[in-house]
Amino acid sequence: MGGVFADRILTVPNVLSVVRLLGVPLLVWLLLVRHADGWAFTLLILSGVTDFLDGKLARLLDQSSRLGALLDPFVDRLYLVTTVAAFLIRGIIPWWVVAILLGRELVLTLTLVIYKRRDLPPPDVIYLGKAATFALMSALPWLLAGEMDWPLDGFGRAFGGALLVWGTTVYVWTGVLYTGKAIAIARTIPAVPHRSA
Repeated sequence: MGGVFADRILTVPNVLSVVRLLGVPLLVWLLLVRHADGWAFTLLILSGVTDFLDGKLARLLDQSSRLGALLDPFVDRLYLVTTVAAFLIRGIIPWWVVAILLGRELVLTLTLVIYKRRDLPPPDVIYLGKAATFALMSALPWLLAGEMDWPLDGFGRAFGGALLVWGTTVYVWTGVLYTGKAIAIARTIPAVPHRSA
């Protein structure tokens, strides 16, 4: 049954990914316009839970799809980049962390050209990369919790900071691995000649 849903669009995991996508502008509004950190914290937690669920449900319900394979990592990256940018504006995280994370994304975006010129699909997601994204996405609500006036604000700052350092380190390492894969492809597989219309 593995390929039955390969081209389906309306699946439970894809619906969850779209719901998460719709949460991105709401998160920006909560963080930068309303400064409603409690609600933003809740939204970040819900995003993490639905991210975990869409992957599990895709396998459990046998609803993996090509759209899901593209949409899920896209929404992950969008959430990460948007939240990190909002945190930078709010002064919650330093600029150099943002530079590292965005630099990694820029490099990986450029490596996609190598695959495209060879008519190859993007590389499979490295499990360690998912773990790094999970650590970073877990760090963000805790860092936000450190900004709120409640008994666990000190713990939130410390725990969120530790997750941020670990997640950033692994995120950069997986970026090196993805880049290495792209370079190996470029060296071993010739580009497909450009076809004129």
